Amino acid sequence: GLYVVFTPLLAAAILRTRIPPVTWAAVLLATVGLGVLALNGLSIGYGELITLVSAVLYALHIVGLGAWSTARDAVGMTILQIMVIAVICTLATVHDGIVLPASTGDWLSVLYMAIVVGALGLLGQTWAQAHLAPTRTAIIMSMEPVFAALFAVWLGGEDVTARLLVGGSMVLVAMLAV
Repeated sequence: GLYVVFTPLLAAAILRTRIPPVTWAAVLLATVGLGVLALNGLSIGYGELITLVSAVLYALHIVGLGAWSTARDAVGMTILQIMVIAVICTLATVHDGIVLPASTGDWLSVLYMAIVVGALGLLGQTWAQAHLAPTRTAIIMSMEPVFAALFAVWLGGEDVTARLLVGGSMVLVAMLAV
């Protein structure tokens, strides 16, 4: 969710994009809404540092796609993104040893996640970003934790809390504002 904050900052700095006041208000609202949804106290440690670095890198990804993606180049850019992700993930796990799935069901799950969720998700994002500004993309993508909360309630038996309703509503209003 922190990429919602970093995306407009990086878009303004790198692309010299002018961010309208209503978009800044939406970024602020989405950020507070994500905080209401996700935070339960505040501590800074190694995990938080990794999360912060990841948010900056993901914001750079969104800004880069916003600047350089075109609808006709979406497939090629998606293939390049998949290759980079595969190399980075392999390098990140090689020190512990790479463990392959043991059963057919596990392989089917991996293939589903790689193709449907990963590749098609990246293809959709790359194509859409050819048509949307990076900041708008980040705010729209901030709906992810809202959907996660909805599915947690619907399928996971989580309780509907005031925190969930307030945070989700804030992100939804921010998305609709832009």
